Amino acid sequence: MKVQILGTGCSKCRLLEDHVRQALHDYNITAEIEKVTDIDDIMAMGVMMTPALAIDGVVKSVGRVLTKEQLLPFLKGEK
Repeated sequence: MKVQILGTGCSKCRLLEDHVRQALHDYNITAEIEKVTDIDDIMAMGVMMTPALAIDGVVKSVGRVLTKEQLLPFLKGEK
């Protein structure tokens, strides 16, 4: 699984990345994390507000810093 954090590096983007890393660790889920910071790449994925989360290239959340608990269904493929 590839988890993409879309954002230009603002504090909310970094916080989302931290939550993703914590969730992967706490729930023992293996995934590759990619940070997408280029605005053209972000817009090409249809995202107009950051931070955003994509799993395997599919955008799952936009404009929110999800908690570890909110991330779990996405990381387990339930949503």
